[in-house]
Amino acid sequence: MEDLHPHLQRLLKCIELEEKEEVQRYRLDQQHTLKSLKAEGLALHPLKVTRKTFGYADYPEIQFRLNFPAETNQFRDGTAIECFIHGEEPIKGVLLSLEGRVGEFRLFAPDFPDWIEEEGLGIKLSPDQRTTSLMKKALRQLPADEKLFGLFNKIHGNADCDQKPVERTQINLKFKNTSLNSSQQQAVREVVTNDEICIIHGPPGTGKTTTLIEAIAQLVNNKEKVLVSAPSNAAVDNIATGLNAAGLKILRVGNTSKISDEIFPFTIEGKMTDPKQKKEIKELKIRAEQFRKMALKYKRSFGKAEREQRNLLFKEVKNIRTEIKKIQAYNEEKLFQQADIILGTPIGLLDALSEAPGTHKQKYQFDTLVIDESGQCIEPLAWCIFPLADKFVLAGDHYQLPPTVLSEAAMRMGFNRSILEVSFGQLSHVFLLDTQYRMRASIAGFSSHYFYDNKLMAAPHLNDLRTHITFFDTAGSGYAEERGSNGVSLLNEGEIEIVSKIMDTEKLEMADTALISPYAGQVMLAKEKLPEGVRISTIDSFQGQEKRNIIISLVRSNDQQVIGFLNDYRRMNVAITRAKEQLFIIGDSATLGNDKFYRLLLEYIEERGAYRSVWELSE
Repeated sequence: MEDLHPHLQRLLKCIELEEKEEVQRYRLDQQHTLKSLKAEGLALHPLKVTRKTFGYADYPEIQFRLNFPAETNQFRDGTAIECFIHGEEPIKGVLLSLEGRVGEFRLFAPDFPDWIEEEGLGIKLSPDQRTTSLMKKALRQLPADEKLFGLFNKIHGNADCDQKPVERTQINLKFKNTSLNSSQQQAVREVVTNDEICIIHGPPGTGKTTTLIEAIAQLVNNKEKVLVSAPSNAAVDNIATGLNAAGLKILRVGNTSKISDEIFPFTIEGKMTDPKQKKEIKELKIRAEQFRKMALKYKRSFGKAEREQRNLLFKEVKNIRTEIKKIQAYNEEKLFQQADIILGTPIGLLDALSEAPGTHKQKYQFDTLVIDESGQCIEPLAWCIFPLADKFVLAGDHYQLPPTVLSEAAMRMGFNRSILEVSFGQLSHVFLLDTQYRMRASIAGFSSHYFYDNKLMAAPHLNDLRTHITFFDTAGSGYAEERGSNGVSLLNEGEIEIVSKIMDTEKLEMADTALISPYAGQVMLAKEKLPEGVRISTIDSFQGQEKRNIIISLVRSNDQQVIGFLNDYRRMNVAITRAKEQLFIIGDSATLGNDKFYRLLLEYIEERGAYRSVWELSE
């Protein structure tokens, strides 16, 4: 490791720190009780199993329901989990989906455990050792790839690298989407003429996805094979939907258990149309089911001979699963060749495109790799998939939420700086999408000034018609923050009362309104207190979404003027750019006003919007 580039050494150290933090934080023992894991949003318990099925490649899949409001923000699609019950060995798996109180997970086991429907079942987050091992391997192999290591040195400011912009050929394109503005058109031209790496910087509401779809269509028109990735399944499905609507030949790989009906026909499962092969897989699954039933006759208390018999039966199930995978692999080969664009999360792409799972020996080489939402992609994950293509496009906005990192030590070493953020200052080919189509000019104005150097403009039809941004000040009201019953997350009951009053006095339609807050405790309290029709979410979970009316509850109100993680201003950038028509912010100016960012925000609202005391709502 001593011979490696210092930054590679630092990234490897960060991965180790993150691994240790995950193991420490997620373990269930005397120091880390189930109660404390639930309080920190690291475990969901108890679960009610609603359905059991065998999914793709014949893994057991469990649908479940939560009968209580829980902190679920960290349970994202594709998260590594363990399924547990007191007194039994936990089983590793992956969360497929979680929406509201309904979710689904897959177990990496030949069958359902005997105890799967017993009382006291739960799932907890688990260290994602597979992803970390792939990242470490990619970083260690990087110096052996001359071209990629040259790019790595360029991104990390090596003085020997030529940083002068290379003039690219100006081309006239026949745009398929004729409604693109000039900055979007220029970004598309940049992607088409890109010969190494470029950045499409898309602030909120600027039509980044629309621009990428046009750019990818142009690449396909030039006979390029394109790879598209994003850190989350939801982001991959979002761009897949747009590419499909544009009439492009796509193949969506990876976790296909909970994707939209619109995209399912473009997955490997959805495209398996050969009746003979479908019949063969069905017959194999029936055989596997018979062996499983035979194995399940041997319950928990049995002798050595019975255990051996059960193991043999499960071994047969495993052999059948291998046979099913072989048939599917034959299909995949043809599908990869037919598609113009392959889409998946980084790990999904590695699984689909490697010769063997977990290796970096590839089946195919692509012309261009597009990483969407690259502002949320940690750097090592990007280097895992860079070897799959010759040229790269990073699209996103590093002034919105960064990647999630648990280890504070790793964060101090810059591990939460995304591939987009580390590349941004070093690359010459960076193109800003400069016109937003989401929100009224005054709602976007502060972000434009603070984050985007006043370069983010509002489309002409979004000029202000009235007051569109209002701050409700709780200073002096006695509405203080407090710890929730779990002792972890903060909440502010007074601010929830204000939300109800705002909705009444402003006559806001529930279906058009969302309440967002940085604190999970406030979100859980709001779900208990407010009517069901209002969308309630943490800011982190609401990134990429929008509503006509947004109410933000900032929660913090204390005599010490402590604002906690409100000091990550990127989170506030996300929050204040979700509203299309009306933005209401509730906060305590006495607590917030000592911070320069919030002082500037309050001054801006006084100038461009309305600044009101909560006493006005009481009168």
